[in-house]
Amino acid sequence: MSDLHVRAGSPADLDAVLAFWKIAAEGTSISDDTDGVARLVARDPESLLLAEQGGELVGTVIAGFDGWRCHLYRLAVHPGHRRQGIGGALLAAAEERFRALGGRRGDAMVLDRNEPAQHAWRAAGYAPEPQWSRWVKHLDG
Repeated sequence: MSDLHVRAGSPADLDAVLAFWKIAAEGTSISDDTDGVARLVARDPESLLLAEQGGELVGTVIAGFDGWRCHLYRLAVHPGHRRQGIGGALLAAAEERFRALGGRRGDAMVLDRNEPAQHAWRAAGYAPEPQWSRWVKHLDG
């Protein structure tokens, strides 16, 4: 893993990221489109973190900070590169970013049905908070 490089994504990376999520991410989101990810990168250029190994995209995480809370989305590692520390490296980079911005608490969106992801999040020190229930409203109609 010595050649692993984590960097911020740019608008030039959007097509590759969207294609990557179709392979590596569990499920899809209504915001998994070029316009949605472009808005993210335009609003917060350092939020989309990409892990590359040998010039190949092998992992992603969105590390968004709204000035109050730190939010983690789309932690995904290519199936052929899992269990090599890539997810941990992405989370370490996200947490470093959050600390530099003054963030004090990170929360992650993890699908209930995705047990391997839950294991990875727990291994990184994250835990579900049973006292909270997530309420969602899709704003696209």
